[in-house]
Amino acid sequence: MNGFWSTAFLVVLVAGLSAQQPPTSKPPQQPAQEKPTFKVQVDLITNDVIVRDSRGQFVPDLKKDEFEIYEDGIKQDIVSMMVFTGGRVTNLLTAPPPPPPEGIILPPTRVVNDTSGRIFLFFVDDLHLQFHNTGRIRDLFKRIGKTLLHDGDMFGIVSSGPSSIAVDMTYDRKRLDEAINKIAGNELKPTDIINGTSGAEGPSEVRYRAHVAFSTVADILQELEKVHNRRKAVVYVSDGYDFNPFQDARLGLMDPNSPFAQNEMMRSQNQAARQNSDGSSSNQTDPLTQQQKQNETFADADLARELGDLTRAANRANTTFYTIDPRGLVGGSDIDEQVDPTQWSDYLRKSQDSLRVIAEETGGYAVVNQNDFDKALKRIDNETSDYYVLGYVSKNSDLTRRRRQIEVRVTRKDLNVNYRKEYVLKPTPPPVGSTTTKK
Repeated sequence: MNGFWSTAFLVVLVAGLSAQQPPTSKPPQQPAQEKPTFKVQVDLITNDVIVRDSRGQFVPDLKKDEFEIYEDGIKQDIVSMMVFTGGRVTNLLTAPPPPPPEGIILPPTRVVNDTSGRIFLFFVDDLHLQFHNTGRIRDLFKRIGKTLLHDGDMFGIVSSGPSSIAVDMTYDRKRLDEAINKIAGNELKPTDIINGTSGAEGPSEVRYRAHVAFSTVADILQELEKVHNRRKAVVYVSDGYDFNPFQDARLGLMDPNSPFAQNEMMRSQNQAARQNSDGSSSNQTDPLTQQQKQNETFADADLARELGDLTRAANRANTTFYTIDPRGLVGGSDIDEQVDPTQWSDYLRKSQDSLRVIAEETGGYAVVNQNDFDKALKRIDNETSDYYVLGYVSKNSDLTRRRRQIEVRVTRKDLNVNYRKEYVLKPTPPPVGSTTTKK
């Protein structure tokens, strides 16, 4: 006990003496200097390349040194190459992995990459498919299941409208059969467009349906962009688009005695504007009609801009569109529609041209104005079975140059090379917390 209290007294004494001593001054702390942070992003640019000889046969034995890739005229270094024959990998040259962070040693990771087959995404644009062609459309997809899809191919199928089809990527062919039974066209009839309401830029329902279709495809492309080293093909089944259809009929600008359909309310307004106070008639048009026609002047340019946005997104995702018009060879409109033949011809031409743009700008082709779907599907099968996938890291660090032109050459003579000719960089995301106003 005496030892215990002696020790306790010594501790208290030391603590008291420490409290009486003035505190030692510490040197002022220097503010920590923030180290600059540099953010570097390196993207691998991939391109599907199809090389055929003079007989149209695929050439599968090209080596890496026999390819040359130029971006904006500058030769690029090929860092990855994959050769697909019959939809299967026959040769593999992958890009080297990025160097590990300094001071960290990680075990080697196992590469997981399913390259057993092809990837197809079937887009059923039922908002732009005629209802009376539903049987024809279902038959087309049955042919696709027999002719285009093979064992090992992964596919998904999505619709834009009331068919309500959303099948995630799968190998199960039964899912395709289930989706086929749900397909039903829901396109606006010409008389529905003529008698429908028009907004500031044209027929409102027409634009709304097109925007729904485009946004659906844009969501698909965002997912496909995550898949690398595979040829990604979108089979795009639609009747096409026209932002300014049947304008004279919609605005009542046709002859009042014309036997063809036109908007009766607009026709009456224009006829009243032509009627003078003395009972005579003139060539004047209702001022509101004139303003509406002027507002629709840039409708074709608006459609071209939206198609451009869609194809640029597809090129960034290295995805090819194959568009199919299930109407086949199209003559005149339906008998019960009574549409002016000239306006119908313009509507048909613009809708088919839109499908051509979607396909040709992404390296595919459009199946329009033809009934031989089996021949077209075999061509799609060939183009998605035999190809090269070449990858490089762009040497162009100028982010202000968003559109990049691509040229692929082969040193071996007398070969035909088909590839994607350009891509566009992604828009720079706005800073966190900033607000943007849409106009």
